[in-house]
Amino acid sequence: MTDPVGHLAARAAELDAADPLAGHRAAFVTTEGVVAYLDGNSLGRPLHATRDRLADFVDGAWGDRLIRAWDEGWMDAPTELGDTLGRVVLGAAPGQTVVADSTTVLLYKLVRAAVDAQPGRTEIVVDTDNFPTDRFVAEGVAAERGLELRWIRPEPDSGVTADQVRAVVSDRTALVLLSHVAYRSGRIADVPAITEIAHQAGALVLWDLCHSAGSIEVALDEHQVDLAVGCTYKYLNGGPGAPAFAYLAHRHQDRLQQPIQGWMGAADPFAMAEHYRPAAGVRQLVSGTPPIVGMLPMRDMLALIEQAGMFAVRRKSVALTSFAIEVADQLLAAYGVTVASPRDREVRGSHVTLDHPDFRQVTAELWARGVIPDFRPPQGLRIGLSPLSTSFAEVAAGLAVVADLLSDRTRA
Repeated sequence: MTDPVGHLAARAAELDAADPLAGHRAAFVTTEGVVAYLDGNSLGRPLHATRDRLADFVDGAWGDRLIRAWDEGWMDAPTELGDTLGRVVLGAAPGQTVVADSTTVLLYKLVRAAVDAQPGRTEIVVDTDNFPTDRFVAEGVAAERGLELRWIRPEPDSGVTADQVRAVVSDRTALVLLSHVAYRSGRIADVPAITEIAHQAGALVLWDLCHSAGSIEVALDEHQVDLAVGCTYKYLNGGPGAPAFAYLAHRHQDRLQQPIQGWMGAADPFAMAEHYRPAAGVRQLVSGTPPIVGMLPMRDMLALIEQAGMFAVRRKSVALTSFAIEVADQLLAAYGVTVASPRDREVRGSHVTLDHPDFRQVTAELWARGVIPDFRPPQGLRIGLSPLSTSFAEVAAGLAVVADLLSDRTRA
């Protein structure tokens, strides 16, 4: 092939022309000077509709209704929006999902509630390649409650397997804490198999959905998941600092008690009671004042995802990541770049990690040239592909710049 860059650009144009979701890209705000935004799995682009929604909120519910708006919908927003999230992307029936706090805070609440509900069990299972927040929270709760951590050590370019979980769970296991999609490699964990293995040992399972919610299909109820948590600023485009979500299955809501007993999670917040009594159902996971403004952007993205359908979103994600690997093989392999994500599309999430010793330095150079991926140590360039906002042309153009920079380094 005499001109691989041109060939791949032409192929990208064909894929974009045939993409049934291509029209949705116009819904997103684009940035002049950005050649390729390949970091949608860290921070999703904003939607044009969100700009209007925020302005309307200032002039409307906030500016016009003022404090009366709490009685006119704001108080119910954590569970109302949680039910929408559950229906559209989580495979969760109403009454099990709440939007509140950050991922870290919700992880702490659920981990503490889970281990406290398992008296006599002394271990938390977690993997060494899980995102730092998950590992740090598990360490902290273990120290607080006098528990031990059992570590699974997956291969860096892989993820936790059902066999690895089976090898470590026992009648001592209180909780298994894992990510649905590995943040580094992008491998999708076998949720139904691992959940069943943990349940056979009498343990609860908490799934981190930060790198899956909104990009791949999730079926929490169908797979008998106990607990789940995830952020909303990645594939749900909630914006920086957007509130997270937590899922607590109906069957556990009477026996799990979260540890941060704030007034907004009380049975009657305005009773100003002397002692705390938790609200019924998933509302008990709320602690402080709900982040009403922070919830606004994700409403627009959930509406867009519902319009497109999660099946179509996942299909586009698979096509984008497959094309990214194709481009990497044709343009980057000659410079020593390796694919550190699964080549099997069935177990690959919506990002592809490429490895090369120079990628830490190359990432800064890419940003300066309008190509925006992110870097994950020790040498991973992570290509995050948000299905509704990313084009195939962006993938081809962005990775062509990576090839240019590696070529320059080779000649130097």
